[in-house]
Amino acid sequence: MPTPSLTARQPHVPTDRLLAELVPPRHFARESFDTYEPDPAHASQAEAVTRLREVADALARPAGRSGWFGRRRAAAAPAVYLDGGFGVGKTHLLASLAHAVGTEQAAFGTFVEYTNLVGALGFGPTVEALGARRLVCIDEFELDDPGDTVLMSRLLRELADRGVALAATSNTLPESLGEGRFAAEDFLREIQALAARFEVLRIDGEDHRHRAATTHAATVPDARLRDVVGARDDATLDDLGALLEHLSRVHPSRYGALLDGVGLVALTGVNPVDRQDVALRLVVLVDRLYDRDVPVLVAREGVTDSGLDLFTPEMLRGGYRKKYYRALSRLGALAAEGAALAAERPAA
Repeated sequence: MPTPSLTARQPHVPTDRLLAELVPPRHFARESFDTYEPDPAHASQAEAVTRLREVADALARPAGRSGWFGRRRAAAAPAVYLDGGFGVGKTHLLASLAHAVGTEQAAFGTFVEYTNLVGALGFGPTVEALGARRLVCIDEFELDDPGDTVLMSRLLRELADRGVALAATSNTLPESLGEGRFAAEDFLREIQALAARFEVLRIDGEDHRHRAATTHAATVPDARLRDVVGARDDATLDDLGALLEHLSRVHPSRYGALLDGVGLVALTGVNPVDRQDVALRLVVLVDRLYDRDVPVLVAREGVTDSGLDLFTPEMLRGGYRKKYYRALSRLGALAAEGAALAAERPAA
């Protein structure tokens, strides 16, 4: 029997599933305000929790003409922006807010997931679908592409005008989004107009995960990789080049469905990617693997001693560098899990 591969999959995802998947990722599925532990050394963390509880309480009230979503719904809908460094718990708090409001009433997704949703459904249907929610949460707000800047700004304005509450996270204050990335006045004006919608909640603190951006990833010998894959029913095996070619024919909104039932992904032929469009598709796939906690086995052959050279030095210095370093960090964590599994499983 041939080894299953992701390239053999052609996922078809109905609209209702795309919308149903706008929930906090698996590793934040059980988080709440109660599980967030503010650092006493940084008062802004506790202050953020208090303010977000207030927002959640207001949004959780039953809708009614005299309530929060009554006649003045559009004017009253809050918009909060969680600003802070890596590892201070922004995503934890954003997920907690979504859970407190209720996943039936709140949509939760990354910036990229929302732009992909618009690409899959169209702008109007996306506004209609999200406009029925009380809260839309945007994690990892990014403005490294002019087209996406205009698209997301328009989408959020439409939702805010309909009275939908907004909450977002980023590592940059709204007024500074896009600085140094592109200088066109039109896009800066879009950023400034968007910034005015948000109440900024600054969250200070140290990275509680003590992570460092790294290009290193644990690898395993090719023979060992194939041995582990052959012993599991939920594992896939793909050449990275062939997989990236396949991804060009699958809409990014379907990358999550591509991983249905997959518990381990094995990659051979891991070589540098030198095209920006291909690299960005790889970033989305890594994000979906990370959201689903799917370990990755990386074949040692082809990987240099200096690390996982997936992206060129020019890419790592360019406007999308934040995406690329995030992908390397996440893939490194998933590869470490995969290598640990390979070390545990007895040889066939």
